[in-house]
Amino acid sequence: MVLKLYGFHLSTCTRTVATVLHEKGVPFQFIPVDITKGEQKAPEYLAKHPFGQVPYIDDDGYILYESRAIARYIATKYADQGTPLLPKDPKAYGLYEQAASVEAFNFHPYASKAVAENVFKKLRGLTPDPAVYEAAISTLDKNLDAYNTILGKQKYLAGNEITLADIFHVAYGSLVPAAGSNVIESKPNVDRWFKEVSGRASWQAVKDGVKSTA
Repeated sequence: MVLKLYGFHLSTCTRTVATVLHEKGVPFQFIPVDITKGEQKAPEYLAKHPFGQVPYIDDDGYILYESRAIARYIATKYADQGTPLLPKDPKAYGLYEQAASVEAFNFHPYASKAVAENVFKKLRGLTPDPAVYEAAISTLDKNLDAYNTILGKQKYLAGNEITLADIFHVAYGSLVPAAGSNVIESKPNVDRWFKEVSGRASWQAVKDGVKSTA
């Protein structure tokens, strides 16, 4: 059976999973969940995803939620198909896990906070809090200095081959300029890296919304 991806077409996490599916060349059916109408809180949805968030996948009856977990599952199941996104060598894998942790703790919390304040709040008709935004961007700016050092020595965050760790940055990173910041573009090595990763066909296929490929 074709893998089913349940999510909101513009959700950052849904687009991250779809990006990985495109990288691995895995056909999928996209099942829209309209979070603007609260469909993710419906009892039948909560039966699959008890936290009422998007996305989740149904892979022939195997239900999995949390975008990073889904991405790792897809990259592992289809390891010999499409772009290799998880290193097999133990030391290279350790560097991947290191890079994934860097994204989870030094990039995502601050990029997502800045985007939530200056993009998502405005879309909902709410007033952004400048202090919250500035604090998030200030920390992100400092953390990206370390990224700039790392990426001055290698092509990607975990070495010279792309991994899931790089892809995990794209959805929120692409929204940072819309939030009003040039912190990514201001670091030459970060700018080079981000343009390369976000310019890949996989992200280009989903950046304006996820669609079925099967």
